[in-house]
Amino acid sequence: MTSTTDRTRSSVSGAPGRPRAALFDLDGTLVDTNYLHTLTWWQALHQHGHEVPMAEIHRAVGMGGDKLLDHLLGARHDHRQDQALDDAHHALYATWFDALPVLEGASDLLRAVAARGMRIVLASSASADEVAAIRRALGVDDVVHAATSADDVDATKPAPDLVERALELAGAAPEEAVFVGDTVWDVKAAARAGVRCIGLLTGGVSDAELTAAGPVTVYRGPGELLRGLDSSPFGVDRAAGSAQGQ
Repeated sequence: MTSTTDRTRSSVSGAPGRPRAALFDLDGTLVDTNYLHTLTWWQALHQHGHEVPMAEIHRAVGMGGDKLLDHLLGARHDHRQDQALDDAHHALYATWFDALPVLEGASDLLRAVAARGMRIVLASSASADEVAAIRRALGVDDVVHAATSADDVDATKPAPDLVERALELAGAAPEEAVFVGDTVWDVKAAARAGVRCIGLLTGGVSDAELTAAGPVTVYRGPGELLRGLDSSPFGVDRAAGSAQGQ
């Protein structure tokens, strides 16, 4: 079995060099909230007469709410309920705003990446107040260059719009950035935007499934990525990478 470290070293060897921008998903990547979203979506759906297994909901977490409902209920479901379902989920999830669990090493990871001269952009299609709550929990606004929310994009993951907007805010080209996410939808969105993606297992997706989606490497969580930062796609020296390509 190939270890995380082995995968990391092999993937970095062909990387173009240290990126200028580091784009981070939030839910399941920096805060341990995917199962909170699973529970609150289940409650919202149940309130409106839909019985959807939590396992199916969990596998859809990471999509934007617009795509999640079609994914769970089918494209032909009664869309007149969509706003009410979204509002119910938001109200239920908002009860957790003051107790969002930050994943081990997440805040220190952002500080360490920023210290290497990279622009940090928090890339999320969550509502503005959800993003604000997560930023309060992380407590690293002094190193965050910019952040996105649902107001910034028309099409959510796995569409590339969110990643492309994050690139604009960072002032970076796709090849100058790395996206960090925890779901298959994150990996797909990054790939469609032409951006390398690091996968984290903290969202509850299996190693095999996340790896099959095509990230450049997979770590157990932000803490492991922090400890292995020098050998990660964030640790490659651009000058050294350019010299190797000559």
